[in-house]
Amino acid sequence: MANSGGRKADISRQTKETKVRVAIDLDGAGRTAPHTGVGFFDHMLDLLGRHSLIDLEVQAEGDLQVDSHHTVEDVGIVLGQALEQALGDKRGIQRYGWAIVPMDESLAQVAIDLSGRPAFVFNVQFKGEAIGAFPVELVEEFFKAVATTAKLNLHVTVPYGTNNHHISEAIFKATARALRQAVSLDPRNDQVPSTKGSLQG
Repeated sequence: MANSGGRKADISRQTKETKVRVAIDLDGAGRTAPHTGVGFFDHMLDLLGRHSLIDLEVQAEGDLQVDSHHTVEDVGIVLGQALEQALGDKRGIQRYGWAIVPMDESLAQVAIDLSGRPAFVFNVQFKGEAIGAFPVELVEEFFKAVATTAKLNLHVTVPYGTNNHHISEAIFKATARALRQAVSLDPRNDQVPSTKGSLQG
């Protein structure tokens, strides 16, 4: 059944490496409050919430004295869990979403299917290893974690781009726009959008 409390979720997860809480409202207004201790990542999460119109609150404490890998990946895990819970049985959703977003010289193409089956394709070539102190490989790790735990298909392609910041920003914005479309309710269909009658895998 769909989430009786509205399309919302509030999920917490604690390990020896991180303590993460994510709260979302799929029918929000794009209000965000990301606090992960990783400045660039907070900036990207802000874009993700604002452009998807999903209210997004993130509180994370991680072993940043090691690096930011565990924090970024675990936020992705918890966000994916929150998305799955908030979507409920997925009755009436659009299911598919796609977006092409330019960011100056860079372009990102993203397609999403809320299929109940995890699949992830990341066809992106960054120019260099970091954006400031943020390792570019963590962009892929974050979205892989989201796709896996939310049980969705996520395909990300950047056909061109030369600035790592712009490439990353285009990816987060395009994913947000695609997600906004996929989770939106379809005014013409209040059923589960699958010939199987289920999107639970």
